[in-house]
Amino acid sequence: MASVVETVQKEVKPLIESHHFDLVDIEFVKEGKSWYLRVYIDKPGGVTIEDCAEASDQISEKLDSLDPDPFPEAYFLEVSSPGAERPIKTSDDWQRAVGQYIHISLYAPVDGQKVFEGTLDDYSGTDLTLTYMAKTRKISKQFDVKQIGFARFAIKF
Repeated sequence: MASVVETVQKEVKPLIESHHFDLVDIEFVKEGKSWYLRVYIDKPGGVTIEDCAEASDQISEKLDSLDPDPFPEAYFLEVSSPGAERPIKTSDDWQRAVGQYIHISLYAPVDGQKVFEGTLDDYSGTDLTLTYMAKTRKISKQFDVKQIGFARFAIKF
């Protein structure tokens, strides 16, 4: 289903960006007997239900006009916010995350740990610097982006 996601991304990204939204992610998944096309959008300050409805109408119109139809099955279109703890996937996501509190999970342990939460201080494209608390000590550590299996924004309590 990667080709469906790639086609949708190519077609809807300019449309979404023209309305000052960020395209965060696209999923085309089967759940039970139904297929779902999920498009996650965001903007500074977050998106509203009205923003999602407006984007959904425009995305639906655009996808209905594609010839040939890239979808192998009928599907439900869902347009929503990625949420407060949205994934960090692209270079643009990493740039937006600088100065923010994030969660990273590593492929292999570093200093006996695979999970870190802290403030992203810097991102170079290949490396990042994270400041986190280890008990009562503040530690700043550099990670190679290739070490990271999953990253997301986090809420600090």
